[in-house]
Amino acid sequence: MAKFVIAGRADCPYYAKTELLADYLQKNLPDFRIHKITQRPEVWEDWLKDVCEKNQWSHKNSPIIWRELLDRGGKGLLLGGYNEFLEHAQLYYNVASSMTTELMMVIAQENLGAHIEKEQEEEALKTCINPLQVWITSASAPACYNLIPILTSGEVFGMHTEISITLFDNKQAEEHLKSLVVETQDLASPVLRSVSICTKVEEAFRQAHVIVVLDDSTDKEVFTLEDCLRSRVPLCRLYGYLIEKNAHESVRVIVGGRTFVNLKTVLLMRYAPRIAHNIIAVALGVEGEAKAILARKLKTTPSYIKDVIIWGNISGNNYVDLRKTRVYRYESAIWGPLHYSRPVLNLIFDSEWVKREFVAILKNLTATGRQFGGILAAHSIATTLKYWYHGSPPGEIVSLGILSEGQFGIPKGIVFSMPVKFENGTWVVLTDLKDVAISEQIMTRMTNDLIQEKLVALGDQIHFQPYQSETELRKKDKRISLLITDDSQEEQVSDGLKDLVPDKEKNLVMSDAADFPNQIPQTTFEKPQSLEFLNDFEGKTVES
Repeated sequence: MAKFVIAGRADCPYYAKTELLADYLQKNLPDFRIHKITQRPEVWEDWLKDVCEKNQWSHKNSPIIWRELLDRGGKGLLLGGYNEFLEHAQLYYNVASSMTTELMMVIAQENLGAHIEKEQEEEALKTCINPLQVWITSASAPACYNLIPILTSGEVFGMHTEISITLFDNKQAEEHLKSLVVETQDLASPVLRSVSICTKVEEAFRQAHVIVVLDDSTDKEVFTLEDCLRSRVPLCRLYGYLIEKNAHESVRVIVGGRTFVNLKTVLLMRYAPRIAHNIIAVALGVEGEAKAILARKLKTTPSYIKDVIIWGNISGNNYVDLRKTRVYRYESAIWGPLHYSRPVLNLIFDSEWVKREFVAILKNLTATGRQFGGILAAHSIATTLKYWYHGSPPGEIVSLGILSEGQFGIPKGIVFSMPVKFENGTWVVLTDLKDVAISEQIMTRMTNDLIQEKLVALGDQIHFQPYQSETELRKKDKRISLLITDDSQEEQVSDGLKDLVPDKEKNLVMSDAADFPNQIPQTTFEKPQSLEFLNDFEGKTVES
């Protein structure tokens, strides 16, 4: 039996002609067998060089044909190229090819397309065999407990994509993570290949395809805002190093939580520059809060409200834009089909409620973070991941924290929440939206806070300086001048009454004055949930 191996470049017309002639011979000759090897044009030369070196052959063109020695084994017997195979077929089998050059070129292009399609199918099969590696940091946080059932339901990555979940946290949380592993296995999810825990820093994010960064949990108290900002840097630096070192080259990182979300995202981008384009911050939590408040006001369902835009700092000074917001299936005198919608601002007749109460409620929720619990955080992260992999609903606006490239007049280099849409595995900023311009004062206030956070965290600035408009500065200067005037008047009165105070009581008056500064209310900042995870990493060094 004769077995020939025919290898060639996918777009080679001579390979196409040789292949068709070999197919004819195999079909009509009982003892003639062929094996085909097709390579992409860009890898053909390297592949051919390796084959020739291995078998000690000398051949430089496409195709290359050799005969396998089935009866006695050993290396193949080189026949040659296109011309040698045609001569062999003519001499041994009295068969010739009459294919025209034009037809050869057409078939060559068809071969290339078929080869690319076959490679894509093989890659898709590999993804089914190799599960998607999902890592969750600070896995002892409540959001993780609520996130796992959503990920294992198949709604996020699809029912045909198996996943392996790794829960990453410090050593103190190991017992809690073990119980979480048992509960996850009890789900018996068809898409869950495995669930495991990791408490060793050097093994973190090994071959990770998806990394979910949650709030780090600690009981360590931080007394100033500046210390709280700087405390984020070591952990983000460590995560960035580990992601660059261990994660898959196409890893996607999604940052959630309720404290300094924008800051953590921009720090991860700084310390993991190779995958900075694949790091995003979740803004759907704030969007969901706004929809729920509007729904309660309108006495409708929050899911019927669409296109709420969140601008700026997700967990801080942001701007909720309702100019594009619409409500569907709203019960009123005007009724329409399911796709019919009405602008929300046209249905809320109390404009003062929007300007004052609505803003005050959202500001209180953002400042305290009390309503942004585990369920909302988990749902926001899962929905954003679903959009990232499968696309957002057509025509719907989604808010997302991404690195600014100057869109909408936003300064470059800061992570800013803005309107986007998801498609083809990535996001597109909706810069073509009309009537979404933001006033310079509001934009400056939001960007100033984000820039200040970044500068203070990186040590380029000592104190955080909140933005103050010219109006606020004028009011402040006016208050200071009034205080100075009042103090001078009090000094004049005090000098006039000084002689009326007995000597033994003068010390009491001075004592009260000295204690007065202690009665001034001090500004306090919310105690961060946790830095204990960071404490476990203190003293560890990494080589960049």
